[in-house]
Amino acid sequence: MQTLAQPRTIACYDEDWVLWIDAQVRLLSEKRFSELDLGNLVEELDGMKKQYAHELDSRLTVLIMHLLKCEYQTDHPRNKWHSTLIEQRRRILLLLESSPSMRPRVMKFSMDCYTDARRRAALETGLDITTFPRQLPYSVAQLLDHDFMP
Repeated sequence: MQTLAQPRTIACYDEDWVLWIDAQVRLLSEKRFSELDLGNLVEELDGMKKQYAHELDSRLTVLIMHLLKCEYQTDHPRNKWHSTLIEQRRRILLLLESSPSMRPRVMKFSMDCYTDARRRAALETGLDITTFPRQLPYSVAQLLDHDFMP
């Protein structure tokens, strides 16, 4: 009987992802572990972790880009970007609240995405890229502080 259940759940993964998720949840809740589609389940869990990291990276990039724009594009009103800064910080803090183990990695993520944020800030402001520091000029505390504005 177990050999019949597994091929069905694997087929569901390829044909109907939501149906496959429902089946995996049911099997887990019923403690029918031997019937789980472990290969696809591991792949999905790893994908979720990567998606989470990608979202954190993306939000940090946007946050840093807007902080740079606020600090270096002095001919534009700073309040133009306040809403974006508030939203990105809120979303980043929610991500870190749901996965506190990511908090120690915020600085590494920030440094990794700084080159892209710097490049995008130069592109959007029309300023030469050398206007912006070569290294990330903000601490994690500053990045996450709702009251910090450069």
